[in-house]
Amino acid sequence: MNNNSKIPYFHREKWIYVHKGSTKERHGYCTLGEAFNRLDFCSAIMDTRRFNYVRSGAEELHTHTHTVLDDQQNVRPIKELLQMLYVSLCGLVQDMGKSVLVGNINIWVHRMENILQWQQQLDSIQINRPTSTGLALTELPASLQLNIMQRLSDGRDLVSLGQVCPELGSLAEDRLLWKKLCQYHFTDRQICKRLMLSDKGHLEWKKMYFKLSRCYPLREQYSDTLHLCTHCHILFWKDTNHPCTANNPESCTTALSPQDFINLFNF
Repeated sequence: MNNNSKIPYFHREKWIYVHKGSTKERHGYCTLGEAFNRLDFCSAIMDTRRFNYVRSGAEELHTHTHTVLDDQQNVRPIKELLQMLYVSLCGLVQDMGKSVLVGNINIWVHRMENILQWQQQLDSIQINRPTSTGLALTELPASLQLNIMQRLSDGRDLVSLGQVCPELGSLAEDRLLWKKLCQYHFTDRQICKRLMLSDKGHLEWKKMYFKLSRCYPLREQYSDTLHLCTHCHILFWKDTNHPCTANNPESCTTALSPQDFINLFNF
């Protein structure tokens, strides 16, 4: 009981036991949906450290679109998710009766209309200028502006930042910035296959980045990830930990990519 409000509540650990074998118990309890619930993905999507991870691994983020509309963060990835969801549903609705969709087709068409409505809401978002009285990015020395730009891992963000003003636009064309982006996301072998030279014989790192991004997946970057304890077979968020019985818990903990997480439930 909560002594202040007298309202009963339940404390749940944010970790889940992953069964080792494909058993009836595993099929009945350790499902992907159960993992979403027990690992509290609803809260994780509102955590800036975990957003990219959840975005990559979850397929039901459309239920939280209101979060983006309220805080005006992560608009582009949510728009991309909704577009992918809409295209997938279009294909499934066209194959109604042959696909996994269950129920009246009009229900699914209504859900697709909801997705289009969410997309329109995202398109109409006007980013509010912060009311902070501190220094704006454009007021910082050029060296600090460049330093901040080097922290961006998506070339599209760099292009958007360069459109703010001519000064930032000039910095956003820095060849070293785009070179580092290419080297961060792609291997030397991939880069060598897509070399582009300017008329002066210089490597066109910016053009190469966008050409490479169309050919190869970008490297994902996560502030917080799901981990699997190979000793206890427990799945948990990195910063929440779990009651491990191993002598050296760190030695038996493995970070999971979103794809690794999904693969745990492919049985």
